[in-house]
Amino acid sequence: MRVIDSKKIIEAVSHLFQEACLYLPEDVLAALKETREREESPTAKDVLARLIENTEIAAKEKIPLCQDTGAAVVFLELGQDVHITGGDLCTAINEGVRQGYEKGYLRKSMVSQPFSARVNTKDNTPAIIHTDIVPGDRLKISVMPKGGGSENCSRLTVMPPAKGRQGIIDLVVNLVDESGSNPCPPVIIGLGIGGTTDKAMTLAKKALFRRVGEPNPDPEVAELEKEILQRVNNLGIGPMGYGGRTTALAVHAETFPAHIASLPVAVNIQCWCARHNEVTL
Repeated sequence: MRVIDSKKIIEAVSHLFQEACLYLPEDVLAALKETREREESPTAKDVLARLIENTEIAAKEKIPLCQDTGAAVVFLELGQDVHITGGDLCTAINEGVRQGYEKGYLRKSMVSQPFSARVNTKDNTPAIIHTDIVPGDRLKISVMPKGGGSENCSRLTVMPPAKGRQGIIDLVVNLVDESGSNPCPPVIIGLGIGGTTDKAMTLAKKALFRRVGEPNPDPEVAELEKEILQRVNNLGIGPMGYGGRTTALAVHAETFPAHIASLPVAVNIQCWCARHNEVTL
């Protein structure tokens, strides 16, 4: 049994969110630079250059990459041999979010009473927490400040199984086409297939943590990712909706067994500013 003090969790979460909002992950930045070199449209090239410049300014001046510093999404891999002391885990996560958004001068975007008064919680809590119990004595914390613009373009449906592969492709391509510039392309598309509706949505969100362009280890799923990416980039929406060949940087799909009568499919869209961070305690 390994003991982790809740204070360490609070400190880690606070630091992770502050860093995530200031510094774009290297794999995302590399993908932006690579697509700029391949892009055919002069306007699209210029837009990509401005996005890259934005990341440089944010890092140098230590200001957020985007004014929308998002909902605080947290994925935990909790080792079954870990014992948390000094307080409960969820309370520690939320305290870390509160401290991080206060210390980092990050915008607080969460509101309570979401369909009526919409009162700002003033500290960006509560966090959206997903927890997996895993073997071992470590706690892995992965965070994502998830912006509202891209999240608003996400979708969930349950297809008849007969719709199959083509139905999934059509769903994603049509959704991106309808969304246009709203999710601030070039986007990363998280795709969850199978399970139940809640499982599919979680898979789609979790897929966004994968390194940009890293294919699913299952060749069949990897081929699906490749075809969807090609179809999406043929739409011509381009960076920030100004046209071009770069509407998406990647498609990341995750699958799970499904009931014989259903095919749940979830699409979670991430804007170009794909902020995330992680640490293992």
